[in-house]
Amino acid sequence: MIKIVLAEDQRMLLGALGSLLDLEDDMEVIGKASNGEEIISLVEKLHPDICIMDIEMPIKSGLDAAEHLKDSGCKIIILTTFARAGYFERAQKAGVSGYLLKDSPSEDLARSIRLIMDGRRIYAPELVDLAFGESNPLTDREREVMELIAHGKSTKEIAKELFITSGTVRNYISTILDKLEVGNRIEAISRFKEKGWFK
Repeated sequence: MIKIVLAEDQRMLLGALGSLLDLEDDMEVIGKASNGEEIISLVEKLHPDICIMDIEMPIKSGLDAAEHLKDSGCKIIILTTFARAGYFERAQKAGVSGYLLKDSPSEDLARSIRLIMDGRRIYAPELVDLAFGESNPLTDREREVMELIAHGKSTKEIAKELFITSGTVRNYISTILDKLEVGNRIEAISRFKEKGWFK
């Protein structure tokens, strides 16, 4: 019997997913959580074979939880609506065994679980195209500046935090806007988020 725990912050979806998997003869849902922190506790307490979770959840995201559970021995499947290159890249680094999209047919999930139990990795085809299509164009330093912009920091505050001059920050911001092909900071944040590049 494949023991499964689920994490999904939408209650109805969590219930439906649990019922669906319990219908499979070789699977049993042994725990459910509504955020990333709860799922970490469940995995550590129940030692499931598979942990299926969404990305955008309160308290701790699915990606944060996946990174935390990397060496837990439990195989992680991300099940999300977000086909974003940045999310996929981070999930791969966290060693997830599967990254599936919620609009896939339900029988795909059960089949993927069995394949993952056999040692395979299963990624939604859309993600593979994305991963090879576009990666984050910013350098590590530009990414740091971008994160601080997203936290609402002014040019002066960014300069102080990174121990550089305001002029250097302005140069970074100008380069970031060029690379992201946007006209201002708000559009840059929006583009960066849309691509799933925020850590």
